[in-house]
Amino acid sequence: MTETVFTYAAPALKFGRGAAAEIGYDVRAWGARRVLLVTDPGVAATGHPERVAEGLRARDLQVVVFDRSRVEPTDVSLEEAVAFARAEGPFDAVVAVGGGSSIDTAKAVALLVTNPGELMDYVNAPIGKARAPQQPVLPLVAVPTTTGTGAESTTICVMDVLALMVKTGISHAALRPRLAVVDPALSATQPPGVLAAAGMDILCHALESYTARWYGDFDAKQPEQRVPYCGSNPIADLWSERALGLLATAFRAAVHDAREGRDGSEAAEQMALAATFAGLGFGNAGVHIPHANAYPIAGRVQDFRPADYPQDEPMVPHGMAVALTAPEAFRFTFDAAPERHLRAARLLDPAATGADGPGLLPDVVASLMRDIGIPNGLGEVGYGAGDVDALVDGSLKQQRLLATAPKEVTGDDLASIIGASLEHW
Repeated sequence: MTETVFTYAAPALKFGRGAAAEIGYDVRAWGARRVLLVTDPGVAATGHPERVAEGLRARDLQVVVFDRSRVEPTDVSLEEAVAFARAEGPFDAVVAVGGGSSIDTAKAVALLVTNPGELMDYVNAPIGKARAPQQPVLPLVAVPTTTGTGAESTTICVMDVLALMVKTGISHAALRPRLAVVDPALSATQPPGVLAAAGMDILCHALESYTARWYGDFDAKQPEQRVPYCGSNPIADLWSERALGLLATAFRAAVHDAREGRDGSEAAEQMALAATFAGLGFGNAGVHIPHANAYPIAGRVQDFRPADYPQDEPMVPHGMAVALTAPEAFRFTFDAAPERHLRAARLLDPAATGADGPGLLPDVVASLMRDIGIPNGLGEVGYGAGDVDALVDGSLKQQRLLATAPKEVTGDDLASIIGASLEHW
């Protein structure tokens, strides 16, 4: 029998300029008295976290700040944050102010200050033990300062496991923030490199959830078997389509405004809406091949240092890592749902002139990547033909994601996708 049920969940949402000033009111209404605010050094330097902290204190909340979240978290950095929270606690709530890295760090903290065990006990199998939380996690307010990750809407905490050179995570419904506060005034200050990379994450969230396996094509599940990623479905489709429509008009403009130092407030607000919509879509439908490939691409980087990110060590930002194999991934999945791939291409670029075939969506995505300055394939971030097997091996470990692809994906398929992604244009 095939599935007849899909699920949908989302955090409470506040959106709009000035929304971040109201967090103290909301947290105090939960009965909280002592709050941990999680951020990273770069975001802290903008002043946004301190302004949020001031708003919390104005409501008579005691605030402790952890400002050492790592951009692209690792198991080591998450363990440091958890140790800090355990030592400084107890806390009644956690507020994350930053990109997906700070929000994911806060999710790990919210989980492990109320539940026994260590980080790897909860990490997805086969890398970790995939233990489910035994106690309620601390309520979390997620306040994104980038437009892209969707972490404020999702049930996932992503990290690099350094010893294994692999990116994985913790996935459980309990990790979904209680409240997402999306204030475009906070994300309007993103530098162009961050805006481009994070924006590609929005794009791939929307495209992957829209082209994911239809929920009714999965085997029927018992209630206890249901997971947050249930496949494409009518509600997630609406969010994804709307996100693609916003990206069509706002993405290039937002990046170009940031590069030229122009006031990009209108495009920034549209990007914030697109990120929110895409997060609500993929947080329920799921993502597939580009995200599965992104984990080893980010985890095995040797010496690439992207513009506008910390330069102290190599990294491939998550959104960039996702984008680098996206054109070839969508070329591969086209025959599973041609009409969806073609509609997605037309939503993203209504003026696209290519033929209605498997190359249309890849061409539209590659053109956008070129215009906003995403590297020209895996070769430009340091990978070559000799790395394909290792990258495939890392992707194959992401079966939770590959299961959401609209067609079966083998190691040979991944090798073809990754090999063809060494250079795009």
